[in-house]
Amino acid sequence: MNRIKTTTEVPPFDARLARERLSLEGQLPDGILRAEIDASWRRSLGHGVPLNSRHDFDLSSSANLDLLLASNRVLLDAATAEIDYLRARQGKDSVIILANADATILTIEGQADALKHAALGDIRPGTCWSESARGTNALGTALVEARTIQIDCGEHYLERLSDYSCTSVPIHCPQGDLLGVLDLTRQGPLGRVQDRTALLALAVSQIEGRLFNTSYPDQVVLAFHSRRQFLDSPWQGLVALGLDGQILAASNQACQLLGVARPQLVGQQCESLLGMRLEQWLARLQLGRVDAIETAKGAFFYKTLQVPLRAVSVPVTPRRSARPNTEHPDLQSLGAGNSRYARALRMARQGLVSELPVVLLGETGSGKEVVARALHLASPRAAKPFVAVNCAAIPEGLIESELFGYREGAFTGSRRGGVVGRLQQAHGGTLFLDEIGDMPLALQARLLRVLQERKVAPLGAAEEQDLDVALICATHRDLKRQVEEGHFREDLYYRVNGISVQLPPLREREDLMVLVASLLEKLGGKGAYLSDELSALFIGYHWPGNIRQLEMTLRTLLAMREEGEQELGLEHLPDNLLETLRGTQAAQASGRIRDNELTLIRQALERHHGNVSAAAQDLGISRATLYRKFKQLQS
Repeated sequence: MNRIKTTTEVPPFDARLARERLSLEGQLPDGILRAEIDASWRRSLGHGVPLNSRHDFDLSSSANLDLLLASNRVLLDAATAEIDYLRARQGKDSVIILANADATILTIEGQADALKHAALGDIRPGTCWSESARGTNALGTALVEARTIQIDCGEHYLERLSDYSCTSVPIHCPQGDLLGVLDLTRQGPLGRVQDRTALLALAVSQIEGRLFNTSYPDQVVLAFHSRRQFLDSPWQGLVALGLDGQILAASNQACQLLGVARPQLVGQQCESLLGMRLEQWLARLQLGRVDAIETAKGAFFYKTLQVPLRAVSVPVTPRRSARPNTEHPDLQSLGAGNSRYARALRMARQGLVSELPVVLLGETGSGKEVVARALHLASPRAAKPFVAVNCAAIPEGLIESELFGYREGAFTGSRRGGVVGRLQQAHGGTLFLDEIGDMPLALQARLLRVLQERKVAPLGAAEEQDLDVALICATHRDLKRQVEEGHFREDLYYRVNGISVQLPPLREREDLMVLVASLLEKLGGKGAYLSDELSALFIGYHWPGNIRQLEMTLRTLLAMREEGEQELGLEHLPDNLLETLRGTQAAQASGRIRDNELTLIRQALERHHGNVSAAAQDLGISRATLYRKFKQLQS
């Protein structure tokens, strides 16, 4: 997706002055309008569009409109959920418009009735708003410029549109061609441009993602970015892979991230993206899971958005250098070396078997989804679906359609046959609600009813359907505090808080070196081990990034060794990692960490009136660890 360029606010009288001089002198004066508006006005003049052109409706029959909509059904289906979301967020004072690559309007939502008055009767489905037909307008100009465009009051070429402002973002197909444009139009000035463009850009990103899925239903679709937090954002890259490992399509952002033009990228084998053959990737595949991978193009975070069912059964030909498939560790291996943690996992498994909900508590990066999958695989539902939902990543306006699904005809432009929601996808299996502590309050109320009634009704459905799921939740937040502060419903808290498992942060794990050995083997370093000096650094380091940081560090060590080397030492670490492990960058933070840990221990003891066993259980550590830390932190 192209970089968003925001508008520099221009006083409306500048546009009026330009219009007056153009009317009187017959030519557009220089230096009055913004550069992109000036260029568009000059193109409009070249097309012979009159400034005072009135509205007209040039679609001859409803049959033609039906044909138009049918020919653009793929785009309409892909955009339906986002248009519904924008209508809920912006529809009270704005109009949401979807147009095709010819700038012909396909659908309008929001305050569409307000456009029927005065001179706006031609803003309706079936009319063309290209620059050549209507002059400067966000729909047509965004398609000409192939980038986001904002038009403020008075900047439209047609004088009758002077009271309106609009923002448009182009939509690209997986091959990179322009497919259409999404627009927000309102009466009055643009206002907070960045908020509007970001909202539209996110919607277009979701639309383009759906277009990837529908365009390549029998292929693997991946999202990636060099920074984890940009996954599920408008700036993630998208690629479609054939089952032979060939790259079939890539988004504009994917090409930018990789620094490769689309013609040079499409047709290559996926090893350049993943560092492994596709069958190896499928062998370790977990839908929705984020993987960090070192490639020839640098380090990237990948997330699998789609994989065809037949791809999962692609046979993997064993090779000597293939990495062992240990992506789904069992509970016993997860708890090895830490008896208290192993006991908590056994209790969680027993609770899940008894239909009790499980809550996984732990810092970001401590492996909550890995544990959730292990619990699922250790349950009687192992052969049934495991559906993970990131509660923090779903926009509020898309919650119903994404989680609950919808029936055909539930709203304008709904997909033929409807869509099955994520909750129903988990029927019979396990539902994993990740980051439930970040769930919006509006969603909490709807989820509570589903969990109480064990029934779900898709949008547009008259009857409810039974829902049979085992429930696992996870959060890095203190849910009790969230309840006290009014950010989490108390009734939902008691509904999901059955068996709690505190995942220890890496700095507190007594089995660190056992975990290191396991990860080295998983990463293809069977037989590799750390030198005594490097082991001491690992044990003494704080590991703020937890298991993710540890895994990336081990990947780096393995990548830096020479052929045949088994011992990994300081010489295999880049300077920045070596400085980090030695504490150069963490020295200032250590004092704050000690203070925070002491505060947490004191608070736990106060909550439990000095009961050390209860306080230790609350903190997820043993009595001995609590005593030891308390003495160390007080010294």
